[in-house]
Amino acid sequence: MNTMTLLSSVSTQWDASIVPQLADYVRIPAKSPHFDPQWEANGHIERVIRLVDAWVKKQPVRGLAVEIVRLPGRTPLLYFNVPGSNKSDRTVLLYGHLDKQPEMSGWRDGYGPWDPLFEDGRLYGRGSADDGYAVFAALAAIGALQAQGIAHSRCAGMIETCEESGSYDLPAYLEALAPRLGRVDFVIGLDSGCGDYERMWDTTSLRGLVGGRLTVEVLTEGVHSGDASGIVPSSFRIARKLLDRIEDATTGRVLPPEFHAPIPQERAEQARQAAEMLGDIVIRKFPFAGSTQPMVADPVEAVLNRTWRPALSIIGADGLPPSANSGNVLRPHTSFTLSLRLPPTVDGALAARTLKRLLEADPPYGTTVRFDDEQGATGWNAPPTAPWLKQAVNDASLQFYGKPSAAMGEGGTIPFMAMLGKHFPDAQFLITGVLGPHSNAHGPNEFLHVPYAKKLTACIASVIAAHGARR
Repeated sequence: MNTMTLLSSVSTQWDASIVPQLADYVRIPAKSPHFDPQWEANGHIERVIRLVDAWVKKQPVRGLAVEIVRLPGRTPLLYFNVPGSNKSDRTVLLYGHLDKQPEMSGWRDGYGPWDPLFEDGRLYGRGSADDGYAVFAALAAIGALQAQGIAHSRCAGMIETCEESGSYDLPAYLEALAPRLGRVDFVIGLDSGCGDYERMWDTTSLRGLVGGRLTVEVLTEGVHSGDASGIVPSSFRIARKLLDRIEDATTGRVLPPEFHAPIPQERAEQARQAAEMLGDIVIRKFPFAGSTQPMVADPVEAVLNRTWRPALSIIGADGLPPSANSGNVLRPHTSFTLSLRLPPTVDGALAARTLKRLLEADPPYGTTVRFDDEQGATGWNAPPTAPWLKQAVNDASLQFYGKPSAAMGEGGTIPFMAMLGKHFPDAQFLITGVLGPHSNAHGPNEFLHVPYAKKLTACIASVIAAHGARR
């Protein structure tokens, strides 16, 4: 393999074709079904999958076949297949998704979720890095190998459209496509993060998630606060008291032992090594306001907190009028949307039942308390990395970034990984991505670091070649 030629051809394709296509992709508000229940009628998911389907069909990849697979009542999935050139029966499965998180407020002036902006090597806009780029990078990597006559195993791709809603449609597609997938012994997921933009990162674990809505009702309608306060309990206070069952408000520690898990020694050592490489970037990458201090100052503890320890976030609220519209009324109810991140090895379904039981038991003052779990998934802990894969990833990082690779867990959730772990228990996994410092997936000012993505595409090509060269 001529690495300089490969990187040059990949970079040219990114500049000439991929970035413009991603800009068109950003313009489409293809919010995940959880955030757009009328997704089918609105047609935005259909638009993005057709956009990508049209691009894939134009790629000069030998033997490439692509189709939009549709199961009744489910979001569509893009499936592609590239025959191997090494006479092996092994299959590389590449994964990404096209659905997006909602807009979120706080975008800088001149920037917007559906208004692509390319500036200083960064493509701003919702979904650019999480992870609309994945299918483009996957096909560019395969095409670059074929251009040099480098052998590779059969490559199949599954690009879904409901990942941000928990991938609830994916099991049906895995079952439907199982006969066509064949013997998958290597999975590449391009929906993860990177600790910095200076090397290739291998994600070794992903946290699980329980998401849902806690509602406390105290009245059938709002009443004058001067008349009722002191007699009618505040729904906000009750909700706050219920949350104290889950989280220590002073430290932020999640209290129930059911939501904790032992940290494997290998993962603790990876966290230590990653913290040594990154230093205070682990903490400084967040846009703290004013004099706000982090919960921990030790980079190692920061890495472990965001990868192997549970954490609770309140990500939404209902029943609270805007301040400008808030009359002196004791409100009838308060609802909080909870996001409880779980260690990779905690069962998501069991955690959801436990959270519901803890929140709804013995409600203060006999108030009406309900927890509706709306989203949940078990995390993922990678199987032991085979020596060939560890070497291939490190070699690729040295070739294209000039630095050794690194491994670290990620704090997000990709339900697909746990599903694939069950379907292909003997497969090796390379989970990586472009979500580095300040890229801000799910939040305002999300961006794709294009120079990093170009090199990552070349790295993926190199690792696919290493897989294909195995005897």
